[in-house]
Amino acid sequence: MKEALLEVLESIYGQPVQVLDTRPVGGGSINQTQALTLSNRETVFLKTNTHPPKDFFNAESKGLDRLRQAQGGPKIPKPLGLEPGSTPRFFLIEYVESSPPNGEFDVQFARALANMHRVSQEFHGLDHDNFIGSTVQKNTQEKDGLKFFRDHRIRFQQELARKRGKLPAPLDNKLDRLCDRMESLLDNTGEPPALLHGDLWSGNYFQAKSDRQPCIFDPAVYYGLRESDLAMTQLFGSLSDAFYRAYHEAFPIHPGYEERRDIYNLYHMLNHLNLFGGSYLSSVESIVTRFTD
Repeated sequence: MKEALLEVLESIYGQPVQVLDTRPVGGGSINQTQALTLSNRETVFLKTNTHPPKDFFNAESKGLDRLRQAQGGPKIPKPLGLEPGSTPRFFLIEYVESSPPNGEFDVQFARALANMHRVSQEFHGLDHDNFIGSTVQKNTQEKDGLKFFRDHRIRFQQELARKRGKLPAPLDNKLDRLCDRMESLLDNTGEPPALLHGDLWSGNYFQAKSDRQPCIFDPAVYYGLRESDLAMTQLFGSLSDAFYRAYHEAFPIHPGYEERRDIYNLYHMLNHLNLFGGSYLSSVESIVTRFTD
């Protein structure tokens, strides 16, 4: 892998470069992440995975490129290069150093995210599948956003949990009832699909040190119901009230979002159940029971 890495670095910079220093960078539980200091005085971000799913890093690279198209959106690290082949084991990305957020971060982030969410296309979904964590994320395109969310988010994860024996039958039945009621539970105002980050928990954004701009990364991109991105920001912690007020001012949210929020996050709780096991079962059951009993 080292030789392939040096070859990709040479193709990026147009000349041979050496790796002078490496240091671990905090990341998720799926990939190994490092900052590489190079002999040309550049620093790049390296993600590695010795056994990634097919197209794993290719999909992430496409997602970052898609997000970079949003004018006025958050800062997005630039994809630099992938190991050649259909299943790259490493991915080189622009290194963006983080800094503690200043008092303006939440409002800036809200406005940038609203700008990104205004980018749209005709269909919910995407022209290719990608990943949510290491789980395949099905992006089969649909005109109807509720059908997309029900079938390709909740029901897909439900079927996966069922096959893996992680879903008790009574809860499985309740999930069926919830899916049958989806049109009465989610916002059905006919908004156009929004460009979404798709995995916008607190570990996937920060303030960039260089220009103090909000930066987002590690996406699971698709076009869908924009409230799902907002809901994810409140799943593991939350941004300040100033963030949600500023977002609403920039791109008003329809009434009832607070009641709908947990349904969007049910997708991520089911995915965590599939990825990490039974410790997430009670969270799934709590959400499903709330909307079916």
